[in-house]
Amino acid sequence: MRIFTYFVKHRNHPTVNDIYEEVAKEIPTLSKTTVYNTLSLFVEKNILDVIIIEENETRYDWGECIHGHFKCDCCKEIYDIGIDINTMKKQTIDLKGFKINEHHIYFKGFCPKCIKK
Repeated sequence: MRIFTYFVKHRNHPTVNDIYEEVAKEIPTLSKTTVYNTLSLFVEKNILDVIIIEENETRYDWGECIHGHFKCDCCKEIYDIGIDINTMKKQTIDLKGFKINEHHIYFKGFCPKCIKK
């Protein structure tokens, strides 16, 4: 429950380490294995989505609606970006007869804060 509560409170596209470090403050006996297993269960039950923008970095996000992500190359912040579902449906017409198991929409570049710097 505490890992679930972390997502309700933070909405920050965390890594396993981010979650572990925060939750372990309240539950010192928490293991990273428990965090991994809990996240795997949440992904399996479609509560969370796995985000892999960089090959060596796995992050997690609410699986509540279809949206994309933007990762800033400077500050490394990840932002949710809205997706026009109607446009997306039109573009997937070419996939008629296919079964889509996953979808990923990622952009990388510089966020407005970093551009101002």
